[in-house]
Amino acid sequence: MVTRALCGVSLKIEKGEFVAIMGSSGCGKSTLMHILGFLDRPTFGQYLFEGEDFAKFSDDELAEIRNEKIGFVFQSYNLLPRTSVFDNVKLPLFYSEKMQKSDWLAKEAISAVGLTARIDHIPGQLSGGEQQRVAIARALVNNPSLILADEPTGNLDSKGGQQIMEILDELNGKGHTIVVVTHESETARFAKRILKMKDGCIIGDEKVNQRRKAGDGILK
Repeated sequence: MVTRALCGVSLKIEKGEFVAIMGSSGCGKSTLMHILGFLDRPTFGQYLFEGEDFAKFSDDELAEIRNEKIGFVFQSYNLLPRTSVFDNVKLPLFYSEKMQKSDWLAKEAISAVGLTARIDHIPGQLSGGEQQRVAIARALVNNPSLILADEPTGNLDSKGGQQIMEILDELNGKGHTIVVVTHESETARFAKRILKMKDGCIIGDEKVNQRRKAGDGILK
């Protein structure tokens, strides 16, 4: 028996959009994000990224694209527990042409999320919100075209979640394309476009005005 995680999904995301993908657990939203981020290959259909057909790339080429053009933020942070904030953020640069500038780029990314004072701390010395900010800095360090965030506020309290979404909102304002997977309406309200999924299908696609009142933000 074959179970299809996605069914007839047709989607175009424009450069600079802020998109939230919503739906209950098991609806296919994380599978869709994995395909968008080149973590999974679709069994049929076509995916174009910056005009290039996903199918033509080898696994090694996909790994290079992931490293250079896509930033990932996960619910569980995925930080190395015994490694400093600085070295965690530098990780994506180890296999990059930007390695010679890695120290400067990492410090810039850490500063952008307001954690310069925590640069030598390890994850266990940080709050959940601070750990997620480290994860965002790591996603940002290569200046990616696309940032994918899978339930980025799922392990945080309301204040921490608000701070994380304000950071993503401001990154979007600086030109980054943001796609967030969430089941929380408080998270989705930061997006300018909301996709709703059910049983592997997109059942709603709504463009909305920015719903929140702009605050002072975090990024400088």
